[in-house]
Amino acid sequence: MKHRSLNDRLMMFIIYTLLILLGFSTFYPFWNALVVSFNEGMDTSLGGITFWPREWTLENYSIVFQDSRILNGFYISIMRTLIGTLFSVLFTAMLAFAMSKQDLIGRKYYMVFFIVTMYFSGGLIPSFLVTRSLGLMDSFWVFIIPTLISVWNMIIFRTFFRGLPDGLLESAQIDGCGHFKTFFRIVLPLSGPVIATLSLFTAIFHWNEWFLPSIYINNEKLLPIQSMLQQILNSNIMSEQMSQLDSAAQARMSRMRSVTTKSLSMATMMVATLPIIAVYPFVQKYFVKGVLVGSLKE
Repeated sequence: MKHRSLNDRLMMFIIYTLLILLGFSTFYPFWNALVVSFNEGMDTSLGGITFWPREWTLENYSIVFQDSRILNGFYISIMRTLIGTLFSVLFTAMLAFAMSKQDLIGRKYYMVFFIVTMYFSGGLIPSFLVTRSLGLMDSFWVFIIPTLISVWNMIIFRTFFRGLPDGLLESAQIDGCGHFKTFFRIVLPLSGPVIATLSLFTAIFHWNEWFLPSIYINNEKLLPIQSMLQQILNSNIMSEQMSQLDSAAQARMSRMRSVTTKSLSMATMMVATLPIIAVYPFVQKYFVKGVLVGSLKE
């Protein structure tokens, strides 16, 4: 091994120290929220909870999973993420495949039209009026249809598709494959890394997004888990939750007095965050390959 000079070792020490501090500053807020969610609520209100719970309890999570609204929001978020990701990736990939064709008439004008929408939009009020005219208010499909196409993802898909060998696609056409058959039988199976990467980005968007429901959804049964969390964080709803629990749960809460708004919000945050985090390790290996190939290869 090549001997490092004092300057090199000093520089490596500084770099590793900065990376450790950066990692700690990123990880600690999540860890502290997890610790608070397992700590007794009244004790948490006294302060001083940092790295480890002072008084362990599962009461916060018990209340979360007994609230039918939160469980329903969890179900809505799962369905929205699965269906929204599937449809968005599929339709965006189909559009990108068409835009990757050099012989597509008006291709440059279409690209200008799509790119303009990345920087300018009609605004919130026109979007609201269009959504209402389409009958999507208080509908599950308001989560899916307005987000079917992502221009940024389309550009990455298009660049990836343009990097596929022309001979492969020409051979498929010679064998009698039409555009749809070529897309589903040839192109998609070869696009695993970029599909996995963009699917995760899309799934994270659908799972974390709470603004659309606050505008277009009035039916509480259609609110996703993030909207429920936003309500908990922005208002004191402990009394409301107490009134909607069964008598046995109310009696236990009155007896334990161990749940506060902060502890409940931290528990709800963990329930809303951990599922999407758990998905990341399974697609991590596709990240670098998928994004770099899709964005750099021409």
